[in-house]
Amino acid sequence: MQVSHETIYRSLFMQARGVLKKELIGHLRSRRPTRRSKHVSSQPRGQIIDAISIRERPAQIEDRAVPGHWEGDLITGSGNTHIATLVERQSRFTMLVKVNGKDTVSVVSALSKQIRKLPAELRKSLTWDRGMELANHKELTMATNVAVYFCDPQSPWQRGTNENTNRLLRQYFPKGTALSTYSQRDLDKIASELNQRPRKTLGFQTPADKLDDLLQ
Repeated sequence: MQVSHETIYRSLFMQARGVLKKELIGHLRSRRPTRRSKHVSSQPRGQIIDAISIRERPAQIEDRAVPGHWEGDLITGSGNTHIATLVERQSRFTMLVKVNGKDTVSVVSALSKQIRKLPAELRKSLTWDRGMELANHKELTMATNVAVYFCDPQSPWQRGTNENTNRLLRQYFPKGTALSTYSQRDLDKIASELNQRPRKTLGFQTPADKLDDLLQ
């Protein structure tokens, strides 16, 4: 017999409502007392004009055949503060970007500035959730020559590499942290530490080493 991982998770979280709840939560990286199914979302989403669907991405992006394709999102802290996260799909190399606000002007400006620092071979595409912070995606493409694709509505797991990385980053930025206190230099230091961590999915290479190999 086989059961899905979703069934196992639901069973554990249901059982944790009893006397073992606090003990079990202490072992969870996210420290979340409840778990939402990936099929449930409470986030309202607006309509992004001329958004290109993830379903139109070339096959080479989907199968991680070449480097230069990124996934991105925002991490939210207290006081409506945010950090943009970018993860390269093939190497899992991570960049953190300081943003002054969640509005699309601030986010697109900050992302464009960071992406333009990359060599041309690492500037191919960016896949984002359907948040309105990237409503000005055309300006991002014009500034960086990076094509932007958007996940289906209520489908953040379609950029799962970024989702997994954001969970790791919560070790550095716990819920309730005021993210505005971090400078870009602070964020670069944290990203560097994460990029020096060996990953099982990379054959225990680090993302930094993997990216260097890809660029040689």
